[in-house]
Amino acid sequence: MTAQASTHAMRILKVNHAGEHGAIHIYTGQILVARFTAPAMLSELREFKAHEEKHRALFAAELQRRACPPCRSAFLCAAGGFVLGFITGLFGRHAIAATTVAVERVVLRHLQAQLATLATIDEVASKVIASIVAEEQLHHDQSATHMGTKSFCTKPLQALVSGATEAVIWTGMRV
Repeated sequence: MTAQASTHAMRILKVNHAGEHGAIHIYTGQILVARFTAPAMLSELREFKAHEEKHRALFAAELQRRACPPCRSAFLCAAGGFVLGFITGLFGRHAIAATTVAVERVVLRHLQAQLATLATIDEVASKVIASIVAEEQLHHDQSATHMGTKSFCTKPLQALVSGATEAVIWTGMRV
C-alpha cells in the first residue's frame, strides 16, 4: 500500500469514527426528548445507539492499532449531533424517523463508496467498514417504517439533514 493510499484509508477511518460519535449523540438527544414526545420509540433508539457505540469502538480500535489520533471534527460531530437529535426529538416520531432515514441514506452511500475505494488498497479497513453496513441499513429501513404518511415538513427536514450530513463528512475529510 502506498503512503497516499494509507493516508486516505486512515482519513476514512477517522471520519467514520467521528461520524459514529456524532450518531451516538443524535440518539442521545432524541432519547432525552422522546421520553415525552415518542415513548414507544425509546427501545429502538436505545438499540440503535448501542449499535453506534459498537461501531465507534470498532473504528477506535482500528485507529489505535494504527497509532492514529481521532478526527479533529469529532467534537463538532458530537455537539451538532446532540443538537440535531434534541431538536428533531421535540417534533416526535415522524421527525425522529425522518432524521435517521436521511442520515443513514447518506452514510450508506458513503460506506459503499468507501468499500469500493478500499477493496484493493486496505483490506483491514474495508472489513471494518463492511462489518457495520448491515446495522446501518437496519436503522434506515426500520426508521422508514415509522415515517408513515409523510407530513409537509418531512421532505425539507430530510433535505436539511442530508445536506448537513454531507457537509460534516466533507469537512471531516479535509480537517
